[in-house]
Amino acid sequence: MSVYQNYLRDRTSKLGILILLVVVIQALYTVIVRPGADAWTAVQQERARTIPNYKPDRSLWIIINGEEQEATIIIAFWALILAALRFGELRQQRRLLSANLVNLPPGTVIVQEDSREYLRRLEQLPTKERDYVVPRVLMNALKRFGATGNVQDASTTVHNVCESEAARLDAELAILRFGVWATPALGFVGTVRGIGLALQGAQLAMQGDTTAVTGGLGISFNSTLVALTLSIILVYTLHEIQLAQERLVLDTEHYTDEQLIGRMHVSR
Repeated sequence: MSVYQNYLRDRTSKLGILILLVVVIQALYTVIVRPGADAWTAVQQERARTIPNYKPDRSLWIIINGEEQEATIIIAFWALILAALRFGELRQQRRLLSANLVNLPPGTVIVQEDSREYLRRLEQLPTKERDYVVPRVLMNALKRFGATGNVQDASTTVHNVCESEAARLDAELAILRFGVWATPALGFVGTVRGIGLALQGAQLAMQGDTTAVTGGLGISFNSTLVALTLSIILVYTLHEIQLAQERLVLDTEHYTDEQLIGRMHVSR
């Protein structure tokens, strides 16, 4: 499968997850959230009419009830699903660090003539695993040692490839970073819209009708609250993924130096 086909499949699957989330969350809003918000509002209005100085309670349905809140939740959950998939992939890659991919018995010495045989063992891995960090670093080290017969060249290649893999892993977080950025941005859209509605109702408020002002401010504050809360979770998740990727690359470099480079021997 070509690089473009892999890219297209990856983007299609991620967009498919987003579309599925839109359908599911829209259905939940239609069936649960908006009816719950309407019921809570009706109860509070009734209590306000019958109970003097009544102070309404906060409701989760009211806080998340709104177009901006719904869009924010969709994007945030999409980013969390992508993060979970990323964590799963990184876990699979880390398992290769405990596997003897080159199948080297203890005490084995690698000479230049044997590098092709060990490289062939790595090439027999499944296509998906061959694209992981550990096999890519091992294969590049063996190719370099087989071409030059120089251990130092192989060690330098390991370091350079690890830096390249770290950059590649970081670049693959682009869609996740978009979700992390879009979440507070959507909350800000709700904030601006709510303030705009409140300003439109300022004239009515001077006449004693504060419904438009309070409704607009409610949209503003609720959308901000939802967006900032989800943003904290997403930023923390993104940092954890970045840390896991950095550890994977560093551990791969150490593993290769210990299990491969340290066993290479130049024939005299």
